[in-house]
Amino acid sequence: MKEGPDIAGLAALIGDPARANMLSALMAGKALTAGELAGEAGVTPQTASGHLARLVDAGLLLVEVQGRHRYYRIAGPDVAEALETLLVLAERTGRVRARPGPRDEAMRAARRCYDHLAGTAGVAMFDALVANGDLTVGSDGLAPSAAGRARFVAFGIDMDELEGRRRPMCRACLDWSERRPHLAGSLGAALMAAFVSRGWATPDRKTRAMRFTDKGRAEFEAFLRPAARRHVADG
Repeated sequence: MKEGPDIAGLAALIGDPARANMLSALMAGKALTAGELAGEAGVTPQTASGHLARLVDAGLLLVEVQGRHRYYRIAGPDVAEALETLLVLAERTGRVRARPGPRDEAMRAARRCYDHLAGTAGVAMFDALVANGDLTVGSDGLAPSAAGRARFVAFGIDMDELEGRRRPMCRACLDWSERRPHLAGSLGAALMAAFVSRGWATPDRKTRAMRFTDKGRAEFEAFLRPAARRHVADG
């Protein structure tokens, strides 16, 4: 028997259609009940419970008990990042289950990738932050510049708190629909949380799509502009 990580076993767990649908539903970053996940997977509650038990045992999901309900969520950013990578691979190799419709267009425009912004909006933000010098790309990976750190602090993000976490602050996550990077890591999560708290965007209740208001879209686009252009607009 070969030694090392059991890729085949893990792939089999994720590859089951019902479990794959459950995991995809949880990529929105919300905790869902077994009943809700059964509906997402198109299986009975009893069958869903068996699938969920296997995913919990494998360390892919966490379960929280509140009263009579058990809530399931993705076990962590590393699981979410692996699933997003599989979505990229499926898209690139043509393994899509249905022709994109209006709801898919909203998903492609802006969506939640676990806890950070993805889609066209997420890629645009990544490109702008790098082009404006707020993020630097070096041999050690992605990191905020001094100017970028000051800008994020002014935006209301506690950079000291993010730096104290074990989770990487910045990570380039390959976007499944754009096939280019968007910003993941604790900074990516903090930025999306800020957009929601400011009322720029709200999560769709039924999908992973993020819905920007007209004013929120304008504010977001202003946020992406270079500093000189932002100052002119503010003045």
